[in-house]
Order: sequence, then structure tokens, then C-alpha cells
Amino acid sequence: MTVKESMRILVTGGAGFIGSHLIDRLMNDGHEVICLDNFYTGKKHNLLQWLDNPNFEMIRHDITEPIRLEVDQVYHLACPASPVHYQYNPIKTVKTNVIGTLNMLGLAKRVKARFLLASTSEVYGDPEVHPQTEDYRGSVNPIGIRSCYDEGKRMAETLAFDYHRENKVDIRVARIFNTYGPRMLENDGRVVSNFVAQALRGIPLTVYGEGQQTRSFCYVSDLVNGLMRLMNGEHTGPINLGNPDEYTILELAQAVQNLINPFSEIKFEPLPADDPRRRRPDITKAQTLLNWQPTIPLQDGLKLMIEDFRQRFQQV
Repeated sequence: MTVKESMRILVTGGAGFIGSHLIDRLMNDGHEVICLDNFYTGKKHNLLQWLDNPNFEMIRHDITEPIRLEVDQVYHLACPASPVHYQYNPIKTVKTNVIGTLNMLGLAKRVKARFLLASTSEVYGDPEVHPQTEDYRGSVNPIGIRSCYDEGKRMAETLAFDYHRENKVDIRVARIFNTYGPRMLENDGRVVSNFVAQALRGIPLTVYGEGQQTRSFCYVSDLVNGLMRLMNGEHTGPINLGNPDEYTILELAQAVQNLINPFSEIKFEPLPADDPRRRRPDITKAQTLLNWQPTIPLQDGLKLMIEDFRQRFQQV
């Protein structure tokens, strides 16, 4: 597909961490953008620079309610993505993933828009295969405390493929692995924001278990680049988007410690339920089909994120 000069693009969850960075890119590329957000975890502050721009529209709306809009593309990102927020109201999380996705797919079907679902590496659960490829079907606990999100996103993928097969909706499915960067919520309970906020406040860094569980961390601008390549490419997916460099949680804590305060304490707490032991994407598909791979090393990305958190803490 050749990208049209300028399109009308809907971003659900556009005031959130990833959504707002995506909107920055779309606006800078000259598109008309509609941001849909209920501000449960999104912040209007993330989009202040666009509020007076005639090509930008912000609508406070909960996607579990239908809405009629005319657009060319839908980036469907709306859903709380950190355990603190999606477990706070698990039924609402399921509704957002199922009813919200149904509503957005219905909209895409009606106006013949291309639809990109922001799915997640959580669909792999606590994986028995490492690294995770797109054909791995996952090991998810359907009745655990994380399942509102894991199973919710698995259902969203099911809906996307059923709309594609039955109604010919042009879909794209991205499985997003851990992403970090400026504008993350400092209280979202995700490991990178936790460590950065704790180190800046001079309190001990909390590591669960012995810190030997692994994660892969992709800087947000790399991820946005991958989402846009997937949306405007020829491949339905699902395609893993994440950084294949794997770190133990203890290594991440030490990296943050060294950048902020080498004398910060690290304290160990019991491991939460259903916490995956290992997580690393196989990004062969993204590399070969989208010509995409992350470019920003963890140290560089952490510095940018720490600077953003520092400024926010000074304003408080």
C-alpha cells in the first residue's frame, strides 16, 4: 500500500503513553488525527502541543460505548496496560478489550478503514517456549489475576481475525513487548517506571523474587516506528514488536541505580502470582516483513526517561 498524502486517523487511547507518542509522529507527518480517550490512564497533558492545531481533535469517550466517525485508519490502543491499572477494575478491563474492540472493529467495517490492534506479549502468558515466536500459542492462566488483560487481549485478537475473515476488515495485529520511555505513569507499577521513580525519590528499588526473571525493553520511539510500518505494510500479523535484548530484572535495577544513584538500596519482595519468568520476542518476522528492528540501546533510552521523570518530579 502506498501511504496516502494525508489521512484521517483515529487513535484510541491516544492520550496514553504509547498513544501520545504515536500521535506526535502522525501529526508531524501531516495527517488529521482524532484522539479518543476516557482519561482512565491517559493524560491530556501528553497532547498539549496539539490542542490548538486544526488537524487534531480530542474526544473524551469510552470505547465500550459505540461512536460514529469517518476515518481511513484506526490504531486501537485503548486499554490499561499495567497490572496496577488493569487489575484495579478487571471487569472493566475485559469490557474494554472485548466490547471496546467489537465497537472499533464495527466502526472500521462500516467506513472501510484499516484497523491495527495493539495486542501484547501477555498473550504468551508464562511462556514454555523461549524466545517467543508468533506461532506459539501461549501458556495463560484463564482464571488468574492477570487474565482480565491476557485473555482480554487474546479475545481481541480473535475478534480482529473473525472480522477479517467474515467481513473482510483490513486488519493488522501487533504483539507489543515491554515498552518504556518519557510519559510513562510514575505510579503504573511497571518495572522500569517503578525503578526510576524509586531511585529519584531516594527509596529502595523493589525487586520481586531474586530478580532473575527476564524482560526485554523497547524504547517508545522504536515501537511507534514498528506500529506505523505494520499499519502501512502488507502483512496482517500477528507480528511481535519489541527489543530482543534480554535483561534480568536485577540487571535493570542496577542499570537504573548506576544512572541515578549508585548508593540506592535494592530490596527483595516475594514474586507476584502468574508473573512470567522469561519474556523475549523473536522479531524475525518484523525484521524480514517490515524491515524493522529497535535502534535505541537501553542505557540511552533510560537516560531520556530519567530526564523526563526528573522534570515531572520537580514540578510537583
